[in-house]
Amino acid sequence: MLKWPTLQDLARASLEEVNQLWAGLGYYSRARRLQGGARKVVEELGGHVPRTAETLQQLLPGVGRYTAGAIASIAFGQAAGVVDGNVVRVLCRVRAIGADPSSTLVSQHLWSLAQQLVDPARPGDSNQAAMELGATVCTPQHPRCSQCPVQSLCRAHWRVEREQHLALQNLPGSPDVEECAPSTGQCQLCAPPMEPWDQTLGVTNFPRKASRRPPREECSAVCVLEQPRARGGPRILLVQRPSSGLLAGLWEFPCVTAEPSGPCERQALLGELQRWAGPLPATHLQHLGQVVHTFSHIKLTYQVYSLALDGHTPVTATPPGARWLTREEFHTAAVSTAMKKVFRVYEGQQPGTRKGSKRSPVSTPSSRKRPGPGQQVLDNFFRPHLPTDAPHLNSTAQ
Repeated sequence: MLKWPTLQDLARASLEEVNQLWAGLGYYSRARRLQGGARKVVEELGGHVPRTAETLQQLLPGVGRYTAGAIASIAFGQAAGVVDGNVVRVLCRVRAIGADPSSTLVSQHLWSLAQQLVDPARPGDSNQAAMELGATVCTPQHPRCSQCPVQSLCRAHWRVEREQHLALQNLPGSPDVEECAPSTGQCQLCAPPMEPWDQTLGVTNFPRKASRRPPREECSAVCVLEQPRARGGPRILLVQRPSSGLLAGLWEFPCVTAEPSGPCERQALLGELQRWAGPLPATHLQHLGQVVHTFSHIKLTYQVYSLALDGHTPVTATPPGARWLTREEFHTAAVSTAMKKVFRVYEGQQPGTRKGSKRSPVSTPSSRKRPGPGQQVLDNFFRPHLPTDAPHLNSTAQ
């Protein structure tokens, strides 16, 4: 935003510049879509961003339901609900929805709830409050229930107190979930069948953990090819990835897909290097180790090699899609985190780790003010009739 403060600025930038600035953030398709959206707004829509969730989805590629609702409500004041991971967690706990939230039926129900919940007077603040509640208070592993402003309305919290009460009396528990109707059989918003309640998890029994497929495993051989005697100082070879698919348009060291411990790995990699740099001595290809990098759906193991052109004629002609960079230029180029790990191995360093930042604790007001229109929307939405077996809530409602 500092480099391209307006849509016009971003539309004029090259994809190379966008990828370079985005390097290391992951999900590189987002950078391409941001620029593509900016160009469409400038070139086809007269510089005006669509103002409703419906037109945002229709006219801008890469804008889905959540992004459209967020932009429409926060930027343009449309009463459009949003559902992200944080909102899913909040709604599933407040309404004690036990089914898999990634299923189509439950997802539709959550979007319907979010649309009912959004405050028409302040939709942007309302949506951001719901997202921040999930991000800072109603967290996945260690929720701060005692600091939650909707604790007294939370059915998951009721369930925790109810199970504790039944455990003291050695009585069997029973489901207490969103819109359960015993007369019609198993509720479609319960987990089918209802999973056993884990007393140690408390409210984190909700939402139900979706079953995830493990990322598929792949292997590549990659080589850092260097010209130590290049004019102007040592240079390394980078080649550009295709314009579509994984890491589209980014730069990387020459690499080939390989079978784990495959006998033809070295030969295939040498052939790829010669395609970019001409005849090379096979005896100089050195194996350095391996790097494992996990993308969202792929666990990729790179077998790292190096080859120096020391003592040989430096490469002068560079084919399209390749470039020779200094080490300083490499660190500012549009390369992925995986390639930076590969380069650290080449330099004899171990890949570093990044510690996550901690959010500041959320403070709660010492006194409750007269509820405004937004609070009334919350109260009307969340406060259902208490079940007959609900625990006494005096201690949490104050």
